[in-house]
Amino acid sequence: MKTKVISFILVLCLFSLALSACQAQPSGPVTLTVMTHDSFAASESVIAAFEQANNVKLVFVKSGDAGAALNKAILTKDTPQADVFYGVDNTFLSRALASGIYQAYASPLLTSIPAEFKLDSTNQALPVDYGDVCINYDKAYFSSHNLPVPQSLTDLTKADYKNLLVVENPANSSTGLAFLLATIAQYGPDGYLNYWKQLKDNGLVVVNDWETAYYTNFSGSSGKGAQPLVLSYASSPAAEVVYATTPVTDSPTASLLGDNMCFRQIEFVGILKGTKHLELAQKFVDFMLSQQFQEDMPLQMYVYPVNTSAKLPDVFVKYSQIPSKPATLSPETIAANRDQWINAWTEAVLH
Repeated sequence: MKTKVISFILVLCLFSLALSACQAQPSGPVTLTVMTHDSFAASESVIAAFEQANNVKLVFVKSGDAGAALNKAILTKDTPQADVFYGVDNTFLSRALASGIYQAYASPLLTSIPAEFKLDSTNQALPVDYGDVCINYDKAYFSSHNLPVPQSLTDLTKADYKNLLVVENPANSSTGLAFLLATIAQYGPDGYLNYWKQLKDNGLVVVNDWETAYYTNFSGSSGKGAQPLVLSYASSPAAEVVYATTPVTDSPTASLLGDNMCFRQIEFVGILKGTKHLELAQKFVDFMLSQQFQEDMPLQMYVYPVNTSAKLPDVFVKYSQIPSKPATLSPETIAANRDQWINAWTEAVLH
């Protein structure tokens, strides 16, 4: 009996030692997967700060433009490929919400974000940043040709600007879609096609994507093309300064900021239903809305932070521009009409 007791105690001690040894082993970082559009960027030091603070490894899965990334999230919602999804904008927001891909989360950081950016009252999609899609112009061209800069959308249909404008196809490009929506906001669903026909008659050039428009067709410093007017962003002039091969004291480009000439895009982040790391996903959403991440975005993605505590870099303040009256349409209106507007545009402009 005494031998059995001793044996039992020895086994119990060995089990306790083994358990203690297992508990003493440091656990490796958990992987948190974040699906994004292709334009996502963040400083390595900022990402590393979150990883170290939370013992987590962040994996970013770039999945095309905003529309393509959303399609992927919807198609895989029963077996989600990520924990968090960033990049849906207000042109696709209603579709994202209707698909049921998100897990609602009311981040405490929402108190630092103005109401104008909170387009989802259910807190499934939380605002992260905003930017304005605007027509940019090549300053040197207009100066050398002694040509006044257009002041309105209607000006672009005048003979003075024949063959000078390149835009992106709204069926393929988020910037192209944003500009299409700006024209609908300005001329209404009954008048926008007539406006686009006037642009077409005035030598409008349409390309598939922003890269082609800006780096091939545009005559500005980044391009070698024939069009001195290009559909881009109000932050593009700041990017021209930051990425100039030789230092410059002024941007070679600027944006057209007349009423309804720009369309305001707001981008959102949400936690995907089915995540196995809900608490970490919530922490990452908080992180994206935090001052540290928000202050990193302007020179990484050339967008504006929504957190009112975030400070802008000097170069961004000096060279990027904010329109006083950007065009807007409700996500519900866009969702209800997007496809038919694009189809009608395609028929009127490309055929």
